[in-house]
Amino acid sequence: MAVKEHVSFANGEKLKKSLILNAFVETCSGHQSPGLWRHPDDQSSNFNSVKHWTDLAELLEAGHFHGLFIADVLGGYDVYGGPKNLDPAIKSGAQWPVNEPLAMVPAMAAVTRSLGFGVTISTSYEQPYHLARRMSTVDHLTGGRVGWNVVTGYLDSAARNLTNGKPQAEHDERYAICEEYLEVVYKLWNFSWRSDAVKLNRKTGVYTDPALVREINHEGKHFKVAGPHFCQPSPQRTPVIMQAGTSKAGKAFASRHAEGIFVSAHSPAGVAKSISDIREQAAKLGRDPAHIKILAKFCPILGRTQEEADAKYADYFQYGDYDGALALFGGWTGVDMAPYGDDEELRYVDSNAIKSYIEGLIKNAPDVNGGKWTKKTLAQHIMVGGLGATSVGTPEKVADEMERWVREADVDGFNIAYAIMPQTFVDVVELLIPELRRRGIFWNDFHVPGGTYRENLYEMAGQHEPLPDHPAAAMIWRAPKEEHLPNGVNGMTNGHANSHATDEIEEEEVVDPMSMQLS
Repeated sequence: MAVKEHVSFANGEKLKKSLILNAFVETCSGHQSPGLWRHPDDQSSNFNSVKHWTDLAELLEAGHFHGLFIADVLGGYDVYGGPKNLDPAIKSGAQWPVNEPLAMVPAMAAVTRSLGFGVTISTSYEQPYHLARRMSTVDHLTGGRVGWNVVTGYLDSAARNLTNGKPQAEHDERYAICEEYLEVVYKLWNFSWRSDAVKLNRKTGVYTDPALVREINHEGKHFKVAGPHFCQPSPQRTPVIMQAGTSKAGKAFASRHAEGIFVSAHSPAGVAKSISDIREQAAKLGRDPAHIKILAKFCPILGRTQEEADAKYADYFQYGDYDGALALFGGWTGVDMAPYGDDEELRYVDSNAIKSYIEGLIKNAPDVNGGKWTKKTLAQHIMVGGLGATSVGTPEKVADEMERWVREADVDGFNIAYAIMPQTFVDVVELLIPELRRRGIFWNDFHVPGGTYRENLYEMAGQHEPLPDHPAAAMIWRAPKEEHLPNGVNGMTNGHANSHATDEIEEEEVVDPMSMQLS
């Protein structure tokens, strides 16, 4: 893919990226801004309504967002004041309650044409055969607009309810299990059905040719799955693979599998080294580092003037919940701040949670309190926008900050976290995106109207399936007549498999899937 140079009108430098923008949400109230559900303009507590989600999808589509990134957790944040203390999260609504994220995606897809949907699902608590079926189903129903944010789970509160009394696996072991999990679902999605298996031949009565559907017979350390896959190949076959961990194990996993990576830090310095490491590791594995799209969490508080933006931030801040913020921090890092005094500095504590958060925080302290993270500083920072970057200012100032993240951390775009719903996204559409377009760093229209998530993520028409350098691509079972076509085309029309393919079965060498190593 050719990379276009764009001129940044802010400082005259050339920015060689057209930014990717996803909205960052969860099926809860407040999400990254605990307590702000109390704001009179906030509508996030309407998350139980399907109209809440279809209205949001229509807003984002009209604003030409690339996607909607849906976070998820499977247990409450119970570390703060704990152990097993859910009260601060329950009382403040800090990601409690939380609904299942995949359920409303088809409804949002029904009112949009091009918006993608990245859904967070853990590999620790669901069998790969079941997840492969669920994701293929939604990929079909959305016309190929689904992505999977692959997580391993990190909350003991989730494990207590989902492992039948077994202890949660250690951090690196969860990633080892996840590696094999990906191998299984790649085989189900790509190796189990030939691309032309579905015939729908009313004359012969053949719906699917049995000779073109086969078992995968996977037998590994953690999983034994015979197959075949229960769904026919979906428009993307493999959903867009996303990932959000920057620990050592997380970076190794991302460099092999991720097409999109979500990072979170209050400044570019907090993630620049991890991003560089991931791109270097990907190159060593034979992947083009530019094929990994990295998005930073970013909460913009926008005003037409700096004074208006500052006043808006102050208004939001008064609704933030101190204990709710520390409940979130405890869940994310495994660190209980309850014993700390308000002005006591954060210390490193090894945990089984999201290790990269605590490591990055301590290495890159804020320019307040003498460059220290204290209990009070953490809570105040999290209350509006969460534990990521919050930028307060005019569209020009916020766009400058986004460009700084691109220059200093090599990100490709941003997951926009909201302070209040949906006003933050309305402000982005009405104020920020016009400024990004003025600078030439955001597309003027969807590159592939009605296209798949992967087509729009890469701005590559016809690229439904994983790119050739992705480990899933090598597993795709193609009809011989398709082998000469560019990867991603494969007899697909507008994102859907050709259901009127020939009934003739051509001879083809059958490859043992067990010989395909994802290394």
